[in-house]
Amino acid sequence: MTNDHKPLSRRSFLTTTTAASAAATVSLASPTVDSADTAPVTAIVRPPTESPVLLSCKLGMIAREVDGKTLSISERLSLAGEAGFDGVDFDQAQEFTPDQARDAVIESGVFVHNAINHAHWSQRLTSANDAERSQGRANIEHCIRVSHAAGGSGVLIVIGRGDDGPEDVIEQRCREEIKQLLPLAASLGQPILIENVWNRIHYDHDASPEQSAQRFVEFVDSFNSPWVGMYYDIGNHWKYGQPGDWLRQFGHRCVKLDVKGFSRAKDDFTDIGEGDLPWDQVREGLADIGFTGWATAEVGGGGLERLTTVCQQMKKAFGV
Repeated sequence: MTNDHKPLSRRSFLTTTTAASAAATVSLASPTVDSADTAPVTAIVRPPTESPVLLSCKLGMIAREVDGKTLSISERLSLAGEAGFDGVDFDQAQEFTPDQARDAVIESGVFVHNAINHAHWSQRLTSANDAERSQGRANIEHCIRVSHAAGGSGVLIVIGRGDDGPEDVIEQRCREEIKQLLPLAASLGQPILIENVWNRIHYDHDASPEQSAQRFVEFVDSFNSPWVGMYYDIGNHWKYGQPGDWLRQFGHRCVKLDVKGFSRAKDDFTDIGEGDLPWDQVREGLADIGFTGWATAEVGGGGLERLTTVCQQMKKAFGV
């Protein structure tokens, strides 16, 4: 059998590979249209890259209605962008399909970095009820898919409540559920991020204020996985520990931040920058661990004026 193929010269090779690369680029960039003849999707929405701390608000903070007009999802995202936020955390993910989340981001041009389903309090991974745990896991699966479709980089979860049983028992329950989620999280590039909340797990709710974050650290490390980390709520545990120290303990495990104020003196939550939370220690802690990523407001929201105020409070708190 004869070989009719002549060796390629270097020039021919470069010409051929360049043409092939260009064709592949065109193919990847070309819009796709589904069988229903929907509009082509070509936009890629990206957040800014100038600051190590990107500012976000919860979708639930954004008004659903302005001047008697019900806002669409994309209009609500646009309102956050107009207020100065770099993106939004989809904390109402259970209300939307992945397609709806993706389309809202493309239409508004405002980045969505995360997803949350508030049913985690009723359908808990720590529950003794198998059906509740299973539904809780399904809820997180939905959030993973919503965040991925929107272009985000994680999901926030609350693992449950301490009164669901002895700590070692409930830890093992939720650990088994989270492990089942890791293949999906890894395949879609969505870290599962545990929020520290007042749920009587991994801290002593009625003990002295100067507590350590070590129990949170040990729980995260028990997975030995890059797909499990912390979504550290700074205001939630100022009552129980020093935020700078907790940040240094979390280190690389601290992937994202929730942001609110708290007053130890009044034992109550406040707006960002109010109360007695030591923001200078927060900034020092973030610098010490080289934090880069999203910080999301979790305070009372509203329309454009209120959202702008919250954004300005965050900029002052983080010095950005």
